[in-house]
Amino acid sequence: MLTLINTNRMMPPIGPIGLEYVAEAAQDQGLEVEVLDLCLCDDPDAALTAHFSDHAPALIGLSFRNVDDCFWPSAQWFVPDLTRLVQRLRSLSDTPIVAGGVGFSTFARRVIEATGVDFGVHGDGEQATVALYRQLHNGRAFETVDGLLWRRDGQIICNRPAWPSSLSLPTRRRAVDNATYFARGGQCGIETKRGCNRRCLYCADPLAKGAHSRLRAPREVADEVESLLAQGIDVLHTCDAEFNIPRSHALAVCEELLRRGLGEKIQWYTYLAVTPFDAELARAMKRAGCVGINFTGDSASETMLRTYRQPHRAADLADAVRLCRDNGIKVMIDLLLGGPGETPETAATTIEFVKKIGPDCAGASVGIRIYPGTGMVEMVASEGPLETNPAIRRKYAGPCDFFQPTFYIAPGLGPEPARLVKDLIAGDQRFFEPTEERPDAATTDHNYNDNAELVDAIAQGARGAYWDILHRLRAM
Repeated sequence: MLTLINTNRMMPPIGPIGLEYVAEAAQDQGLEVEVLDLCLCDDPDAALTAHFSDHAPALIGLSFRNVDDCFWPSAQWFVPDLTRLVQRLRSLSDTPIVAGGVGFSTFARRVIEATGVDFGVHGDGEQATVALYRQLHNGRAFETVDGLLWRRDGQIICNRPAWPSSLSLPTRRRAVDNATYFARGGQCGIETKRGCNRRCLYCADPLAKGAHSRLRAPREVADEVESLLAQGIDVLHTCDAEFNIPRSHALAVCEELLRRGLGEKIQWYTYLAVTPFDAELARAMKRAGCVGINFTGDSASETMLRTYRQPHRAADLADAVRLCRDNGIKVMIDLLLGGPGETPETAATTIEFVKKIGPDCAGASVGIRIYPGTGMVEMVASEGPLETNPAIRRKYAGPCDFFQPTFYIAPGLGPEPARLVKDLIAGDQRFFEPTEERPDAATTDHNYNDNAELVDAIAQGARGAYWDILHRLRAM
């Protein structure tokens, strides 16, 4: 038996889509699978005790979705919780433990070292987990399992990441309680692809999912949509890095949804790069059921867009908002303020431009989470010792360690960068303002982790992307 455990307990609850794909892939290969979903448990420890008193699995799999909440100044780190869970599992069972998921893959070796799990999967878990299960029973040739991290003679061995060029995933979506996630979380996720070939300065997606877009067949995506719809789930959110990379695949997915008549039956939200996006794609998305787009805008300052390695310009951002307006699609722009070289002038340029083009809402985050393996590391290193760099923000002592939440805020924004940005926003309710760094500061950003306002709204029937729900609450 394979026991798969969802370790993510963020609220509102997000369905463990990766764990579900792994569970169904393992079932398709003849494995007996049990899913223990700690997110939906009122008493996780009691659920663990009950499960392992009745089950003796051959392998325990842990899904680790988020290393931290990626917001400053909250900077909540989830690795200690995972470590405590592993210790608890050790007290209940001597079964080998494997960890996986996007959060794990971003810091694979470090998570193994910190938690003491026996194995890890860097990349796609559907094939790797089954292969590991079989090697534990027959041969233990762990070097043959793509994506596997394992121990030999006290050393951690890292096989090549599991990023198969051909991406095909199960479509049943019956391994977890999606109906409850929909009721408590207001949406359910779906993947149309994995990986990203963009080279944004700060982004860890290529490290976790691969540096090339690996595409699912549009018919497979539509099959999965139909499976969820049959369970009463009609509000979805894509989990792709950027739905329109590449544009041709996004258009093909929309066409398949339209061919099956699903555009009138579902509503879905997505993340989009600002380019490529044009009238044809906007119309197709709308007809296929898209009701909201969150654009990776980052900035409207030409200087900062070049720094972030974004291919779009401010004019493209204006065109994107206009196309959404023309097609009746709600629009959110995610801004990233405080990167290297940011000044009060560049921040003002961005905020005034966004006010002018008029999206439904905009996230004005201040601070960039620094991930090893991204361009941010090299750029920050060029500024001198990390420990004395005034741009570094962190809540832990000792040497700088990017495994723990570590953020960059350009010193040019002054001693109170969040206050400066809030003054520039000047009360415009379309913006989710950054939270100030004072201990007594009220939370004003759009961090979804443990967001009581969101939880309450969803319990009262709100559905959709969280930025859209929060926007609707402001309009009440």
